[in-house]
Amino acid sequence: MTEFSTKLKRIMFQLNLLCLMVLLFSACKEKSHSEENNTVEDKKKHPNIVLILADDLGYGDPQVYNPNSKIPTPNIDKMANEGMLFTDAHTNSSVCTPTRYGIITGQYSWRSSLKNGVTWSYDPLIIDTTSTTIASLLKANGYNTAAVGKWHIGLDWQKSENDSVLFNKELRKSPINLGFNYFYGIAASLDIPPYVYIENNKVVEQPNGFSQGTSPTYKDDFWRKGPVSPDFDHYDVLNNFTEKAIAVIKEQKEKDNPFFVYLPLTAPHLPWIPKDGFKGKSEAGNYGDLTAEVDDVVGRINKVLKELNLEEETLVIFTSDNGSQFSSENMAKYNHKANDQWRGRKGDIYEGGHRVPFIVKWPAKIKANQKSDQLVSTTDFLATFAELVGAEVPTNEIKDSESFLPVLLGNSEGKDLRNTMVYHSAKGMFAIRDNNWVLVDGKGSGGFLEAPDTTQIEKGKQLYNLEKDPSQQTNEYENKEAVEKSLLEKLNAIKNATK
Repeated sequence: MTEFSTKLKRIMFQLNLLCLMVLLFSACKEKSHSEENNTVEDKKKHPNIVLILADDLGYGDPQVYNPNSKIPTPNIDKMANEGMLFTDAHTNSSVCTPTRYGIITGQYSWRSSLKNGVTWSYDPLIIDTTSTTIASLLKANGYNTAAVGKWHIGLDWQKSENDSVLFNKELRKSPINLGFNYFYGIAASLDIPPYVYIENNKVVEQPNGFSQGTSPTYKDDFWRKGPVSPDFDHYDVLNNFTEKAIAVIKEQKEKDNPFFVYLPLTAPHLPWIPKDGFKGKSEAGNYGDLTAEVDDVVGRINKVLKELNLEEETLVIFTSDNGSQFSSENMAKYNHKANDQWRGRKGDIYEGGHRVPFIVKWPAKIKANQKSDQLVSTTDFLATFAELVGAEVPTNEIKDSESFLPVLLGNSEGKDLRNTMVYHSAKGMFAIRDNNWVLVDGKGSGGFLEAPDTTQIEKGKQLYNLEKDPSQQTNEYENKEAVEKSLLEKLNAIKNATK
């Protein structure tokens, strides 16, 4: 073989090797590009999620639930007509903070450090930042996550040596430590200071004044005294949160990832201070007028989703954190049953304390004008969202969450769905629901708004059959020994669960 031939073969070998490398590189690049596109497409397959949480809205407030309601709720009613209305949905507690804990974590609130009542102005965050939350789960599955509104699960403020809050310092813990990419809101209820807005982990404007509050008793315009910032107007907070949530949604429109917006409202919790445009809108006083304003918020959120062509691909949920605190005196005065036929109200262990409106709309998947009597808990969002995106719920954490996605999609037949749940009152009283039976483990309402009915508490515990006695007037405890024993065993098993 000549020297020329040898060189030629070497050159040809090198050229072939180079071509092969180019082909392999192109194939890998194409595969990578394809995988990237598939990832983006997979993310786009997941719906956007908007969770609107009213504050102290009763089962009987929306007209779609109570035709005799004295409050016009056209937007809530329209959402129900376009989606699915649940008639047997419940909060895990009958008061603010514990319900919110359950929503975020998928756990019953009494598993936390809070055994009764609510967190106050400067209490620390009661959720472990290593826990799985609805936000962290969705974020891990490609969602951009945001919370806008009333937080009320504690925040870790920095304090001075004399225990004064340092508003000019960053919060050590806030919703952004729980999986939310963005947070804008207030620490607690609109009647609890500090009256400052918080963005992510910083106070937006430093308080420069001190609100003296409005009245010493729980009147319509009640709020407590405390520090207030110049940008804070009690009468505009609900509107401000709505505008901020709309801005967040508009910003997410241009992004590839799906989004999750948690919008916990401040109304119709006290103070009952509707904006001028809503005064006189209802026949239920300031409470009714403020509820009409809440209805307007629901309409504005659904309207912007439609305007941005996001309506079809967005799962919108509307519910409340507990029953209404509308007093029996107010109900008689305005002939308005805020909690409809259900006994009790906010704070109570009875149905009126925790049975709430619950509406889900998703035009692409949920048929219009559907109604479900499936038992649902507000702890169920975590399992439902996990199934929605194909994620696993961690097995090393106690979870009191069960998916209701099959109900939404109309394929629940033969599925193992919730038929048991635990309720918790403002004062820490337990009750367990199992099918149509409810066992209350104690005397009275367990709340702070309804005085105990002495004719119903002589037996020490309470047992009601909701099918025969929906208003819970007949205590059957000691008459149904097998039912009592079974329910107590189930309650204790759930309370003592370790994983």
